[in-house]
Amino acid sequence: MSREWKTFGAFLAVFLVAYYLPLSNPSVQAAILEAFRMLQWYARNHTLACVVPALFIAGAITTFLSKEAVLRHLGPRAGKLEAYSVASVAGTVLAVCSCSVLPMFAGIYRVGAGLGPAATFLYSGPALNVLAIFLTARVLGFDLGLWRAVGAIGFGILAGVLMAVIFRRDEQARTAAMMQLPEPPPARRKMWQTALYFGAMMLFLVFSDWYHPGDVVLERTDGLRIQAVMLQETRDDVVVQLQQPAANLEAGDRIRIPKREIASIREVRSWVMEVYDRKWRLAGLMGLAVLLMVWKWFDRAEVAEWMRNTWEFTKLLVPLLFGGVFVVGFLSKLLPDEQIAAWVGTNDWTSTLVASVIGCLFYFATLTEIPILQALIEHGMAQGPALALLLAGPALSLPSILVIRSVLGVKKTAVFTCLVVVMATVAGYLYGNLVKGA
Repeated sequence: MSREWKTFGAFLAVFLVAYYLPLSNPSVQAAILEAFRMLQWYARNHTLACVVPALFIAGAITTFLSKEAVLRHLGPRAGKLEAYSVASVAGTVLAVCSCSVLPMFAGIYRVGAGLGPAATFLYSGPALNVLAIFLTARVLGFDLGLWRAVGAIGFGILAGVLMAVIFRRDEQARTAAMMQLPEPPPARRKMWQTALYFGAMMLFLVFSDWYHPGDVVLERTDGLRIQAVMLQETRDDVVVQLQQPAANLEAGDRIRIPKREIASIREVRSWVMEVYDRKWRLAGLMGLAVLLMVWKWFDRAEVAEWMRNTWEFTKLLVPLLFGGVFVVGFLSKLLPDEQIAAWVGTNDWTSTLVASVIGCLFYFATLTEIPILQALIEHGMAQGPALALLLAGPALSLPSILVIRSVLGVKKTAVFTCLVVVMATVAGYLYGNLVKGA
């Protein structure tokens, strides 16, 4: 499809929505408000701390990481064991959410990483979140945490291998084209300098995007004391999910509280919170280290090219991320927990497939999938669909699918999405019927 037809299709879609959307319907009005709330939450909590650093890293990968190094370790001709191990371990070490992984995935793929290892990195980055896996085991049960860990490790590699096999001819042509590119000039820095530079930027991202588990004790102005998990914060209110019953509220209930009605919020302390309280100081140290290295080791032309590449990624990815988050916020209001739980209340193929599809479309920020899933289980969600959502949710979402399509194209994105849905569905069905059904 030509660029003009895609542009026309986008204009037509916006026109049809604007023309037919029933704005007088209270549910639609509430969904539009929720879409803007989610967009504001994403802008306040994820854009500056997560997306922006990842965009600078993606620009740096394209600018400073040599094509030969990427091809040697992640390219189609690299040893399979080395390529997939590096891709999966890189995602595990980063332990960030999908919106951080996406720009870096685009960067390494553009430089020359093979489709298989790039797809493994794309899945393993958000899925192999060690803290989230341990929290899953603690909150939702050891079995679910163990199966999530095993499934995330296996699926990352399996998805990459299958993508490489399915698109073998495309990859061969792409590799040949990459090898025809002119040789880059000799490296201006030693390998340890480049490694230190990228390491400092990665640590900046890890600290700036450090997890907030959200466990709080909240006291309202009317004296009601609530032990909950904070899921969302906007300028005017917060959304929390109760961990224990309070007044006429049940454990698992999700409520929105205006900030003017909050007397105090006390965070439950842990080592994760100790790091969180210091995250900007730690990130600032890494940022100063990056600036010092850039001043000492890079010339102005290189920095200008880095900024140009970063801006190109920004123009490509940010509108898709923001648009996807807005749509997910709109849809989430139209599909309350009770409705979703009714669709996934058994361990059969249909319920597990529905959970996988929901996981692939809805956006889950780091760690928020656990209290959300806890609420769904309280409303009747079965164990098999719960695992399916855990395996599909962190790796994909509507915003990430839009971004992946801009990098890989429609066909490869559709295949990758289908692979994630199928693998999550099979794992969920087996878990629900062979483990929990035993």
